[in-house]
Amino acid sequence: MTAPKGKLIVFSAPSGSGKTTIVKHLLTQKQLCLDFSISATSRYMRGDEVNGKDYYFISPTEFQEKIAENAFVEFEEVYKDNYYGTLKTEIERIWAEDKHVIFDIDVVGGLNIKQQYPDQTLAIFVSPPSVEELERRLRFRQTESDEKIAMRLEKAEREISRAPEFDVILENHDLETAKKDACNLVSNFLNK
Repeated sequence: MTAPKGKLIVFSAPSGSGKTTIVKHLLTQKQLCLDFSISATSRYMRGDEVNGKDYYFISPTEFQEKIAENAFVEFEEVYKDNYYGTLKTEIERIWAEDKHVIFDIDVVGGLNIKQQYPDQTLAIFVSPPSVEELERRLRFRQTESDEKIAMRLEKAEREISRAPEFDVILENHDLETAKKDACNLVSNFLNK
């Protein structure tokens, strides 16, 4: 069996670091030939979410069956019966289209992907300038309670402590600079 040609680009960061904005920017760079990895989840659809576009929505029982089948590259039970994960078939789908896979994923999931595909993966940790700036960004969104922000900041400190495990730490002091830096990092990795 020949090794797949595709590569994997992992972006992980605490909430509010700007990783989603950077990933969306990279997806518009056609020369990179990237496609977004859609995660599977056992949670219910929210609002105007679409199955197969926002997530693959499957039941907790089906999720557990897929875990038993070893169908996931990585997965996590965030809360009881509330799973998130990356299906192997999702990576295969993107590679079959001669594209590279880009992930906007939590720190644990990102490191799990890097561990399974060490030579094919570029793992980038997007770092905010400081925890204080992260808090300012989260408050500026005005989408969460003080309690939820406190939980996110506590989790952020744990995630930041794992940044050295990534291939690259991308500082996001200025979003436009971070986008350019990310584009250069990804382009250089894909052309190796």
